[in-house]
Amino acid sequence: MSFLKAIVLALLSSCAGAQALVDGPYVFHQDKGSQAVWVCDGAVKPLAVATGTKFHAPCGSVTGIALNARNTAAPDELPQPARWAAVSDIHGQNELFLGLLRAQKIINAHNRWAFGKGVLVINGDVFDRGPHQTEALWAIYRLAQEAQAAGGSVQMVLGNHESMVLRGDLRYLSPKYLVVAKLLQRTVAELYGKDTELGQWLRTRATVLRLGDTLFVHGGISPDLPSHAPELVALNAKIRARLGDARASLQDDPQASWLFLGEGPLWYRGYFKMPRASSGEVDALLKQFAVKRIVVGHTTRDEIVSLYGGRVIGIDADLKDGAAGELLLWENNRLQRGLANGSRMDLPAGDDDGTANAIFPDAEDRAAAKAESTRAQKAAQDATKKP
Repeated sequence: MSFLKAIVLALLSSCAGAQALVDGPYVFHQDKGSQAVWVCDGAVKPLAVATGTKFHAPCGSVTGIALNARNTAAPDELPQPARWAAVSDIHGQNELFLGLLRAQKIINAHNRWAFGKGVLVINGDVFDRGPHQTEALWAIYRLAQEAQAAGGSVQMVLGNHESMVLRGDLRYLSPKYLVVAKLLQRTVAELYGKDTELGQWLRTRATVLRLGDTLFVHGGISPDLPSHAPELVALNAKIRARLGDARASLQDDPQASWLFLGEGPLWYRGYFKMPRASSGEVDALLKQFAVKRIVVGHTTRDEIVSLYGGRVIGIDADLKDGAAGELLLWENNRLQRGLANGSRMDLPAGDDDGTANAIFPDAEDRAAAKAESTRAQKAAQDATKKP
């Protein structure tokens, strides 16, 4: 018996554990109509729903959702907005994610869009690890509707964990969702199948987004990319077409295998780990995509970091571990780190040129960096206090 199956059986056999379980909705589309399903205190609660009409939850925090009339392909590129923000690697930490957005005035106190015509980019990995991935997905879905109505935009870029869960790779999944799937008599992957609202929406997301002069991608762009998928639109289309396909099927297609399982945009860490991309290779990628910088997640640091003199920015600031996290903000040609306490710190370009050894930090380095970051954050907060 696998470890995950043992957990599922233990939770199902525990009356207290089953009764406390709350999750949903999962919206399934059928020929005769659509149905939203929740798990409320361990009991399955279905509700017929219609496109465009808000439905209210029998339990949980996801309520007042209106289904999209149609889930169309997300844009491969958007023009330069007056301001944008980006956050990565939420990993089921919905409350921290929303708290960070509130602190930085992206949303208001009621978790509604407050960023006007600005653009918010979710740079991959909403799935896995934490216990509230369903809530985070629906929050992004709803905020995208609200932003569009206000003239802004919310774009979710796919990460490696979206790809993993949709093809049934559950190594990092919170055990809670195995129990939910068992109660709904589906596999976890089927909860996000092509007949579901979230499954259809996810399959229309981009993997690489060009937003004005900035390229967003979860893992990174390898210098080898041009030989595998040289063109942005075709790359996004290929990943959309194969998202959710079984690992064995992907391995039978050399291009898909590289994109989904190798050093493709979902997994690449070569800006951080040896052998690192050279400065010249990064310049070539920027020229190829006609951008000034590449923003990535995937590789965890204790704070947002600037690499290659500001040409690569890593924004996975450890939100997944249930700490505070950070988001990256751009406005008036100024890049800043947005902190969970509401303060902001300028992000200098830095002196990294790609020649240093791997900067994927070990535990000691991360502890030292975190202590220094805490000191800097306190100094920034103290500086904003009125005398």
